[in-house]
Amino acid sequence: MENVRTLYLNELNVYQRNILILSSVNLQINKGEFVYLIGKTGTGKSSLLKTLYAELPVIEGEAEIVGYNIKTIRRRDIPYLRRKLGIVFQDFQLLSDRSVHNNLLFVLKATGWEDKTAINERIRDVLEKVGLGTKGFKMPHQLSGGEQQRVSIARALLNDPELILADEPTGNLDPETSEGIMSLLFNISASGRAVLMATHNYALIEKFPSRIVKCEGGRVLTTENQADQFSGIGSI
Repeated sequence: MENVRTLYLNELNVYQRNILILSSVNLQINKGEFVYLIGKTGTGKSSLLKTLYAELPVIEGEAEIVGYNIKTIRRRDIPYLRRKLGIVFQDFQLLSDRSVHNNLLFVLKATGWEDKTAINERIRDVLEKVGLGTKGFKMPHQLSGGEQQRVSIARALLNDPELILADEPTGNLDPETSEGIMSLLFNISASGRAVLMATHNYALIEKFPSRIVKCEGGRVLTTENQADQFSGIGSI
């Protein structure tokens, strides 16, 4: 995999409501990397992710994500940043009043797609990628939890993002379904997209080993080798 930088954080301080959550964050993620973000509840994982998609402002330090300087980004450019990101949430966040197809249609129209043929082709393509090619007509409540999360991953893929941010994407799923979601996310990473996934699930990390960074004590600790990755994870 070519060594292309997708995310670069240098001495970044993460604030929420003027409270310092994480200090001196240094992190680089390259194209095609899969990185776990771990840590106890309340240690700053979600705040870090919110900073990356510009929901929380960067006040101190450097943050470059998919080619955008998040510290100096203009408000009107934030939608363009988010088109280059795919965001997957624990609770799916699907629109309950419309079909799977129309959930995806809503996002494409909101991000500027106009050609009806291209829209339908893109929706069909992403649903095939997540194994739901025949489920476009279904309503969200007619799907299992795992299927709903696959739809949310399909939604994240719509604009061909360079980086997927996944916040506890298996948190509401049973172990077998979680493994299917992990396989899907690893395949997405292998296709050249970077994936940063926040999780508490130590069993999944063991089954799908990859690089780990850990929020602890107001810092983000990085590890570089497999032995280091699994030392001290039991506290997550």
